[in-house]
Amino acid sequence: MDKNLTQALVEFDEDFVLADIEQRLAAGEPPMTLVRELQEGMRLVGEHFESGRYYLSELMMSADLFTRAMAVLEPHLSGVVMETIGRIVIGTPKGDIHDIGKNIFCTLARSAGFEVHDLGVDVPVDRFTETIGRVQPDVLAFSALLTTTFESMKAIVDWMAANGWRERVKVIVGGGVITETVKTYIGADGWTRDALDGLNQCRSLVGR
Repeated sequence: MDKNLTQALVEFDEDFVLADIEQRLAAGEPPMTLVRELQEGMRLVGEHFESGRYYLSELMMSADLFTRAMAVLEPHLSGVVMETIGRIVIGTPKGDIHDIGKNIFCTLARSAGFEVHDLGVDVPVDRFTETIGRVQPDVLAFSALLTTTFESMKAIVDWMAANGWRERVKVIVGGGVITETVKTYIGADGWTRDALDGLNQCRSLVGR
C-alpha cells in the first residue's frame, strides 16, 4: 500500500512529509486537508507513546516534524478559519528558563486543535495576568522545573480568583518538580510531568 501523509508523519519520514505537502499544495489541494492529516498522525503518535511503543525521543521527533510541516503550510492558511477546541495560555514563570517540555506540549496541543499562546520562559507575573485578560483563555498552563517558581504561580492564580477569572479559566501545571501537593498549594486544577498527559488533561478540562 502506498504511504500517505499521516503514515509518513508517524514514521518520521521527513522527506516524504515535506515533498507530499509541496506537491499537493501545488496541485491546488486545500491546505486544511493536509493539516487534518498531520493532526491524525500526531494523534496516532500519541497512542503509540501511551502504549509504550514509542518513547520520548519519538514524541520529540514527531513534534519537530509536525512543526516544520506546519511552517510550510502556514503561508497557505491565510484567511482560512482554523477550527479550535479551546485557547491555552502557557509560559515558564520568571526565574526559570527551561522550555523543552513546554515546547513539546505546545506542539501537541496545536496539533490537537488548541489555539496556543506561548509566552516563552522567564515570564513575569504581570505578563501572565495581562495576557489572561486579553486572550481570555480556557486553560492557563504553567511549565516549571524549579521550585522558585511556585510563589509566582500562586500569585497569578490568586490574582485570577480576586479578579473573577478563576471560575472561567482552568489551571494546569507541569514539570519535573510538580506534585499533587504543589498543585494544591498553587490552586491548580491539574498537574503532570508528561506533555501528552497534560494535553489529555486539557482536553478534559475543556470538555473535549
